[in-house]
Amino acid sequence: MEKLPARFDDLITQHELPVLVDFWAEWCGPCHMLAPVVKELARQWKGRVTVIKINTDEKPELSQRFGISSIPTLILFKNGREVHRLSGAAPIERLRTEFEPHL
Repeated sequence: MEKLPARFDDLITQHELPVLVDFWAEWCGPCHMLAPVVKELARQWKGRVTVIKINTDEKPELSQRFGISSIPTLILFKNGREVHRLSGAAPIERLRTEFEPHL
């Protein structure tokens, strides 16, 4: 997984691949349950999607901007637009079913 770039907007609008953003927090138990699943998806989808993590406590302005009301929340962006969102921890099969059609 990649770290948050200095310019988040540049990443989601100009990146050649879709960007899957994992909004999480250190204190969030379900976020820790989801982390290895997201890491595995990043490995499986390498070259098809860029996966980054955003700590909602460190970047509250991004959480507010994208209306993150619960975590973990995964948002897939293509060409700067949100194309799919899922909140809560889920097994890898569900994440594939939810996000793969949008890659």
